[in-house]
Amino acid sequence: MQPRPPIVTILGHVDHGKTTLLDYIRKTNLTEKEYGGITQKIGAYEIKTDFKDYKTNQITFIDTPGHEAFSKLRSRGANVADVALLLIDGKDSVMPQTAESISHIKAAKIPFIVVINKIDLPEANPDKVKNDLLKYEVMTEGKGGQVPVALVSAKNGQGIKELLETILLISTDLNLVFDVGADPVAYIIETKKDRRGIVASAIIKNGKIKTGDTLYSGTKKIKVRSIYNDRGQIVSEVIPSTPFEILGFDEMPEVGSLIQVRLEEKKIPDQPQSPNNQPFTLDAILNSAPKEKKLSIIIKTDSQGSLEAINESIKDNKDIEVALKAVGEINKSDIFLAKTTKSIIIGFGVKPTAEAQDLAKQEKIIIKNYQIIYELLDEITEVASLIKEKEEKEKNLKGEAKILATFVIEQETIFGVKVSKGKFNLNDPLECYRENKLIGKTKIVSLRIRAKVIDEVKKGQEAGMMFYPKLDIRIGDVIKSIL
Repeated sequence: MQPRPPIVTILGHVDHGKTTLLDYIRKTNLTEKEYGGITQKIGAYEIKTDFKDYKTNQITFIDTPGHEAFSKLRSRGANVADVALLLIDGKDSVMPQTAESISHIKAAKIPFIVVINKIDLPEANPDKVKNDLLKYEVMTEGKGGQVPVALVSAKNGQGIKELLETILLISTDLNLVFDVGADPVAYIIETKKDRRGIVASAIIKNGKIKTGDTLYSGTKKIKVRSIYNDRGQIVSEVIPSTPFEILGFDEMPEVGSLIQVRLEEKKIPDQPQSPNNQPFTLDAILNSAPKEKKLSIIIKTDSQGSLEAINESIKDNKDIEVALKAVGEINKSDIFLAKTTKSIIIGFGVKPTAEAQDLAKQEKIIIKNYQIIYELLDEITEVASLIKEKEEKEKNLKGEAKILATFVIEQETIFGVKVSKGKFNLNDPLECYRENKLIGKTKIVSLRIRAKVIDEVKKGQEAGMMFYPKLDIRIGDVIKSIL
């Protein structure tokens, strides 16, 4: 195993200095001629630092257009970034997109550094920034937490060297390594089409990719025709954590898809099948998060006042988890975050953009819009309680089986079942469900395998059962025994 450089992404509010910071870091690592001559947009680039006491002195930065690209990668299961930088203007402090950035970073579950920029300005107030972050449960060093803080000026370079060393320090703790002999694993971060044909920008996380390799991205095949590094130079191979452009695709691959040596079989997506903006129903919501103990929601409102009122009303409800709360319309970034966090999107006085609406339908994300606050609170509280109730039942589930057939013998109805979970015993009380809705309760009064009378049937076995009292039980229904 060999050490690999950390892969870093930067998130923050617009105009807080992301581009200036990236440009300063990149410019100090390139000659003016090279810097000015770079015309391609690879979406990522690698720098070399002067530090000698770490396993690696290199860092790869992902230069993406913010939350949307970051969340899109995350929603596709692409764990590309190792470390995130939360960039905040030292004089403006926490802004709406800063709050969104915090939610996206937390959803990614990766370490991050708070980077307070424009520290050269007299109006900069780092202590206020740290205090404002406490409202979003971001506790920095010196404020009761362990999130590191870097004070920088992207304009004159103050604190940049210390920031880069902090990144290397965190990467040492993460013990980032790769196996050059392993099958290659890379993630596509951007795609485009130019005079060269279809071009995919990617970052490799393990193994090695060489010119001439035959690889796959999902169901799309690529015979690697050529590879370009982040300076536009043709190279014969790349190793982790190298950013590169790859040519050879006949069809445009998806952002966030994996480049690997095996063809990926088409799968039926394991996602909620509820149409967008349908009314809250128990089966729709429970199907959207069948294993979640809490109702995860994203709240977007028309004003800060509305947001504070809603947040104040639900903050003590332990069955509700807020993945994001922000002012503004529902956008594509919200849809990707909802998919990543298995959340339902709640809009109060706002609606999704046309792009977000289409994407929500495609990704099967539930959006619910409200104009009356008590209706919003009543419905999400009810649904959260139902999810909790279902979770408690699952904990106490003794057995679960599906009705496969019905037989009438001597005027008695026998139900043929197959046990999918746990076990059943004679005289067990039962709950019968049809499409996740409880249709009634009954009891096992007869239990047989073939003609043999038994008192227990276990997972994987088929059996005949008689129930009393009688219910309108049909083929396809599910019976459950709750302890």
